[in-house]
Amino acid sequence: MKFGTVAIIGRSNVGKSTLLNRLLGEKIAIVSDKPQTTRTRILGVTHVPGAQIAFLDTPGLHKPEHLMNRRMIRTTVETIDEADLLYMLMDATSLPGPGDLAAIKYMKEAFTKRPRPVILVVTKVDLVNKQKLLPVLESYGKLFAWTEVVPVSAQADDNIDRLLAVTVPFLEEGEGAYDEDMVTDQTMRTLAAEMIREKVLQATEQEVPYSVAVEIEEFVEEGKLTRIRATIFVERETQKGILIGKQGERLKLISTQARQDMEEKFGMKVFLEVWVKVKEAWREDERTLAELGY
Repeated sequence: MKFGTVAIIGRSNVGKSTLLNRLLGEKIAIVSDKPQTTRTRILGVTHVPGAQIAFLDTPGLHKPEHLMNRRMIRTTVETIDEADLLYMLMDATSLPGPGDLAAIKYMKEAFTKRPRPVILVVTKVDLVNKQKLLPVLESYGKLFAWTEVVPVSAQADDNIDRLLAVTVPFLEEGEGAYDEDMVTDQTMRTLAAEMIREKVLQATEQEVPYSVAVEIEEFVEEGKLTRIRATIFVERETQKGILIGKQGERLKLISTQARQDMEEKFGMKVFLEVWVKVKEAWREDERTLAELGY
């Protein structure tokens, strides 16, 4: 039996959470087309023949503008330091840019302190033809002595089995650290909050998605019914108005979509109440960030 932890790292919006969900075969991490969607470390456990792998999805490596973002970067760096193996994700649709090079710099610093396998995972290969992919692979290949290079498409489920196959030989011998039926360490409360935030990300633009946090005020299971009361925090009154929408239509849509996802995920009926409150500059407030789990 083999076991090991794998940190999934890279710049923002490179497809880390989508890859995690595909590796696990179920959705435990929210996804959107907005950078910085993932704000905390997310554990996902999968079992393959002869091995248990603990994947650690991380916030994207980016230039932090708020205290919250600095905490996100610290979380990623700490995860890189402790992982047994690293997946360095790069986007197949573009040549290495400043964000990619900055992310690789973080990885190299950790590698210098403790060398270990680093697998280059080139994502979104379904969006480019082979002729355009080759120069991209060549460019990334020059940036580091990668242990392996695996082009994948998490969206199209392409080459995911190969990625797992090349990972297992680098794991240490030992029993799995988690129960056979464990998939994630996230609680139902956390998942519920993230489902609401995902719908906000999908429904809003500009600064609003980044100014939003969700707190579950009440989570009560009553047989096959779960009652959830949630608060969406924003930083300004104008953002609150945008989020609620004309006659409350946008907030109603967000709530309905989130409730449907919860019912599917939890396998029970959900009664969901969602409120919007203004909490100025919450991204710079130590206490609020701690309360929200950041």
